[in-house]
This record gives sequence, structure tokens and C-alpha cells, in this order.
Amino acid sequence: MPGSRLTHRDRRAIATGLADGLGYAEIARRLARPTSTISREVLRNGGRDGYAPDTAHRAAKRRVRHRRPGADTTADAHRTPETIHTVERQLAATLAGTGLPAMSARVLAALITADGNGMSAAELGQHLRVSPSSISKSVGYLEGQGVLRRERVAHRRAERYVFDPDAWFQAILASAERNHRIADTARRGSDLLGRTTPVGARLHALSRFHRQLTNDMIDRARHWRHALTEPPPGKPSTRV
Repeated sequence: MPGSRLTHRDRRAIATGLADGLGYAEIARRLARPTSTISREVLRNGGRDGYAPDTAHRAAKRRVRHRRPGADTTADAHRTPETIHTVERQLAATLAGTGLPAMSARVLAALITADGNGMSAAELGQHLRVSPSSISKSVGYLEGQGVLRRERVAHRRAERYVFDPDAWFQAILASAERNHRIADTARRGSDLLGRTTPVGARLHALSRFHRQLTNDMIDRARHWRHALTEPPPGKPSTRV
């Protein structure tokens, strides 16, 4: 069902589609899901060549358990509307400073700092005091970036937008893909010009730098993505 979480059967269908050489859009069409849902699911679980449905489903179940509500009473005293608004405003400004469109930054900051299970388009519009069209354009952009997802509200026709806690890992993967393209282009230029020429040597060094830095970044992102999840009861924390 569109808007609901992927089931084990959905994930097996994704694996079958990948094995048959289908694109994300075709797999999404067969499952009646957004293409971004399928691409995000595959990218966060090993990519096209490494996707394993059973492993992916277990990882999804762990993420759901880690989202259970916490009862931090000491922090509640500081969660006044004023402090929440301040945090949200500062976060939106910082996100916009990284190049995110201003309205998309405000929407993302609102979802990150929201209590409960996300916000509907109407709630976002009321909260940010902007028009529905502004919300629609912004959430469309953020969905395309893989930082939020839609969830169907039970017994209602409405949908809620939810910040994806795995978004930063996906952002690193997207950045890594861009760096790999730079490395590939520089390598091809070096091969064409010859590595013994000044320009060829410069391009070769550029390619090696981007390739190695990107590989290291992906390795560390995968390590900390796993290490910073909550350990099972009785298991020592991996935090350093």
C-alpha cells in the first residue's frame, strides 16, 4: 500500500526485479510505490549488486525499534515552545547556508524538530504560515533528495511527511557519487594527455585524491551508521 512501510514480500519483489535487470521506476510501478522509495531502499542496503531482502528487512525492523518513544523527563523542562522555535529557526538557517532552498530548509527543520510521527501538508502550512503550493514544491524537492518520506495516516486519506533518520548517510552516498564522477573524468583526462605531462600528472593526482577520499568517507559513514545505533540489551556500547 502506498505510504505504508515496505513488507518482507515487497523487499523480495525488489530483489527479484533487480535480478531481472529492472530499473527503479519499473519496480516502483509494480509495487505501486514512489520511485524514490525503491531507490532509497536499495541504496541504503548494499546497492543494486549487494541488495539482500532478508538483511534489509531485519535492518528496517531494527530502525523501527530504535524509534520507540523515550521518556527523558529531565529534558522536558527545557522543551518550551520558545526553545523549540529557536532550535528550528537556527537549524533552518544552517541548512539554507549549505545550499538548500530556503523554504525546503524550513520544511526540513520543522520535520526534524517535530514531536510525534511527522506532519501533514496542512500542518506544515499552518506551522510555517505559508501557502499549500509552497509546501508541495518543497516536499517534492526534499523527497527527490531522499531526506523525507510519505506515510499514510491510518483510517484517513491524508499523508504525513516524516524525516528519514538515514538521510545524512544517503546524503554522503550522493556526495560520494559526485566525487566519483569527478575522479573518473580526471582519470580519463590524464589517460588522454599522458600522466607524464604536467596537466596529465595534475589530473591523475586529482583523480587519486577524490577516489581515495571518497572511499574513506563511505567506509567511515558505514562504520558510524552501524556503531551509533542503540546496542541490544546487555551488549556494551560501541560509543568512543
